[in-house]
Amino acid sequence: MNEVLRRAMYGANLTETDVAAEVAVDPKTVRNWLQGQLPQARHRAILTKLLGIEEERTWPELSGARQPDLVAVYPRRTTLMHEFWLSLFESAVSEIGIVAYDAMFLLQDIDFVQCLRGKCAAGARVRVGLCAPGEATAALSDLDAETEMRVANARSAVSLLQPLMRYDGFELRLHDVILYNSIFRADDELLVNQHAHGIAGAESPVFHYRRAPRGITFQSYLASFETIWSQAGSLHAFGL
Repeated sequence: MNEVLRRAMYGANLTETDVAAEVAVDPKTVRNWLQGQLPQARHRAILTKLLGIEEERTWPELSGARQPDLVAVYPRRTTLMHEFWLSLFESAVSEIGIVAYDAMFLLQDIDFVQCLRGKCAAGARVRVGLCAPGEATAALSDLDAETEMRVANARSAVSLLQPLMRYDGFELRLHDVILYNSIFRADDELLVNQHAHGIAGAESPVFHYRRAPRGITFQSYLASFETIWSQAGSLHAFGL
């Protein structure tokens, strides 16, 4: 429902039929606009004058910088404090999802691992997809210091999560995907840490999305998460 449009029509004491007559469309078209459909530009021009509304505020999807499901953009992951991440995952009730290379910046924090354990115990579904240790070198031709650290981190991450395997709601999978971003989900909240070539993940931007009725970016990243998850395998599949 486009609440801004609905309230404007109510404030102007205009029904769907009244607006349809003014804009020269069928009342069903006005109903579709109220349900979230974007009017054509010529119709928006009439509506803004008729109802005294602002175009971008009424239809924020017209501006890429104001997507309805975009909450905030952080220039670096390091700008997000420990408390922010912990609060995000503690707020989850039914679903936690992580797809990353190793997520060690979270897993090495005992408070975070305890948070995951508590969510599992409370019946939440917790899914973690990490890069398979043996696959951490797949995209790199030489075993340099960065590669060795990535392999070590991946093995440490798997080790830290092993105690959670006893919970029915917890699942750990390993992937061999070259990630373009890491995705962190807590119910209807989503953090996407971009992977910019030549820049460490900690120094790359993080986009914060929240599920919204007319938001499509949240759903796009959620679909990406599910695709990676469906291609990931169990520990046994990678000999662990």
